[in-house]
Amino acid sequence: MKFKLNNKYFRRGLTAFLVIAAGIVFYYLMFHSSNIKSNVGRIVDILMPVVCGLATAYLLTPVLNFVEKKLLIPLCGLCKIKETKKRDSIVRGIGILITAFLFVELIYLLIAMLVSQIVPSVQNIISNYDSYISNFTKWLNQTLEDNPDINDYIVKTIDKYSGELEKWITELLPNTALLIKTVSLSVISVLRGLWDFIIGFVISIYVLASKEKFAGQAKKMAYAIFERDTANLVIRNFRFTHNTFIGFLGGKIIDSIIIGILCFAGTSIMRTPYAVLVSVVIGVTNVIPFFGPYLGAIPSVILIFIVDPAHPLNCVYFAIFILALQQFDGNILGPKILGSSTGLTGFWVIFAITFFGGLFGVIGMIIGVPIFAVIYAAAKSIINTQLQKKSMPTETKSYENLDYIDETGFHEQSSESPKQLHFLIHKSIKFSEKDSETKDTSKPEAAVPDEQILEKGPEKES
Repeated sequence: MKFKLNNKYFRRGLTAFLVIAAGIVFYYLMFHSSNIKSNVGRIVDILMPVVCGLATAYLLTPVLNFVEKKLLIPLCGLCKIKETKKRDSIVRGIGILITAFLFVELIYLLIAMLVSQIVPSVQNIISNYDSYISNFTKWLNQTLEDNPDINDYIVKTIDKYSGELEKWITELLPNTALLIKTVSLSVISVLRGLWDFIIGFVISIYVLASKEKFAGQAKKMAYAIFERDTANLVIRNFRFTHNTFIGFLGGKIIDSIIIGILCFAGTSIMRTPYAVLVSVVIGVTNVIPFFGPYLGAIPSVILIFIVDPAHPLNCVYFAIFILALQQFDGNILGPKILGSSTGLTGFWVIFAITFFGGLFGVIGMIIGVPIFAVIYAAAKSIINTQLQKKSMPTETKSYENLDYIDETGFHEQSSESPKQLHFLIHKSIKFSEKDSETKDTSKPEAAVPDEQILEKGPEKES
């Protein structure tokens, strides 16, 4: 007997099997989620070098494309080298070498800057810590002497919480071994992450060498699994996602570098202490949309105040400068570089940063905006498609002052709408009272078919 996949009994059995399997999966998700989470975490830890390699290759792909299309291929054209498979492989190899060199050189420059500029600044802060604390203490004592009310409040607060502080210190001392263990595990975790990054960089070289082949295999799988129109839609959505991520992340990195350079120039002119350290903090935190400038400015202001508490106006000048710099970034520089890469309003940007930051931490705050931009675009496309099927406009502005829609078209809200609503409610109450009074004496009306009601339509009120 020949077995057929389109047999109805086979389809019923397959449906029953999938329902049972889905029930088992749901049960384990509900009551054994901790085991599933631990196993998934273990798999992620094992595959972390591969994830790092794919992420590195994805970020380096635009650089490789630029090197090949703008430098190497035009150079081959000037040298009159014919396009062959061997030439393409040589161009790819040289392009990967140049891209890898630029990537390693960038990391080296960052480390060199940290070692040559930031590390001495941190060492200077540590060496002068006693004098900074002494200056801060003198300023605080002078302020408390000039304001006795604040002094009394602080003394009462210290007396209130001193017992809890002693209790916390007493509980902390026996747990010193646990604290040392936690620090050791953190150091091991950092070393493991560094090792994963090195292995991932090696993997990214192989991914870049065959990136067209991987892309072709993914498209082939899409056309094999889905229908042609669905596969075209999937590929088009993936291309949109790629353009959104690359446009946002690349533009944000360039924007943050420019902001860091401008911050260094401004702090150098104002002779702000530790200008390099402050500029690096401002530039790095600027990668995080919206909240980033504030996350970088707050610790920088505190540092400047602790270093020189006798001149608090330095903090005020620095805060004003950072505020002006961020206004320039948000209104002029950012739109010029990023353009409309996300298509999100300020509210959705804050929502995306808050939500994904709560899920994935700092990484979520960075990638949350482009992820939510893709989700927002998908929802917008679905809604617009459904509206177009109903022959209705897709512009949001058409619905801002909308009151209702009927066969004649759109009707906007007017200032008399509340009065009309009150009149209709009052009228319906009067009719209901009248009907209740004449219910026993009136004759029942003949039933009208639904077809006649539909043909007649709603009666207009006088």
